[in-house]
Amino acid sequence: MALSREEWTGAALRALGEEGFGGVAVEPLARRLGATKGSFYWHFRDRDELLAATLQRWEDEETTAVIELVSGIPDPRERLLALADRALGDALRGGFDATILASAGDARVEPVLVRVTKRRMAYIAQLYRDLGLGRKEAAQHARLTYSLFLGMNQLSRAEGGRKPGPAEVKRSVELAVRGLLLSAGLPAE
Repeated sequence: MALSREEWTGAALRALGEEGFGGVAVEPLARRLGATKGSFYWHFRDRDELLAATLQRWEDEETTAVIELVSGIPDPRERLLALADRALGDALRGGFDATILASAGDARVEPVLVRVTKRRMAYIAQLYRDLGLGRKEAAQHARLTYSLFLGMNQLSRAEGGRKPGPAEVKRSVELAVRGLLLSAGLPAE
């Protein structure tokens, strides 16, 4: 069975979420995919190239695609709710971000993590500016919002990967957005 580069990075991304960076290794991934190491080497020079491609896929799927998805929503409050639903929902379900953040000191991870963090925070700050906040206050609220997201990711891991049901995720997202809007002096409804 011939595998594509995308199938390898997809498997690597799943392994990253389940096992951390240690799970992104050629032999276990080949077993998981029912493939040979030769298939891996057809697409990648080495594990580092796979890690780079996997981190790029994470950035594309969890940042670029999410921003594109919510950017089509005309109302900034609804964009913030949609973003929170996606991001905080993923965090509560044990998203990849906590695993990637745990490896922030890795020279392969750090530049990607810094780039993603800057892009996400800039987008969130723009949402707050669109809601009427000034540049400095919007940046502060973006920092608070992103900190909440990261904290939810870490809490999910600290609780042994507990994955709340859809109703609990929805309520948590509603409470988070309400609190964020109130802290910005904006109407919560």
